[in-house]
Amino acid sequence: MSKNIYTEYQMKELEKNPNVDRVSDRSISCHSAFKIKAVREYQAGKIPSQIFIENGFNLDVIGKKQPKRCLQRWRDTFEKFGEAGFDSERRGKGSTGRPSTKELSAEEKLKKAEARIKFLEAENDFLKKLEELERQALKRKR
Repeated sequence: MSKNIYTEYQMKELEKNPNVDRVSDRSISCHSAFKIKAVREYQAGKIPSQIFIENGFNLDVIGKKQPKRCLQRWRDTFEKFGEAGFDSERRGKGSTGRPSTKELSAEEKLKKAEARIKFLEAENDFLKKLEELERQALKRKR
């Protein structure tokens, strides 16, 4: 996300650009067709700022470094997923999420319970030692 905060006027100007999908006060989302076109033009030898200027973006508004940042992200996406990478939502795709709540066998439940008991006992021992150390520290202060 850019450090830029766009004014209402700048947002309206950006929305007029046919390559822009939507604009918020902190970000610009471009159409996937533009992203693919930009990556192809970059591969053909154009520099990021030239690509953005030729496609109607004002670098004074979006920032001089923004084209380079965007193209780096888009190139990475293009290399990993191809053109299809721009057409679908990819956030969270690599996450495995929480483990499924499959039924555990009695033996697995027992092992899990024993491990938890061991952990809680160790935690209790630690807390007892900590309390004792605090009592000794208080005695020394007096």
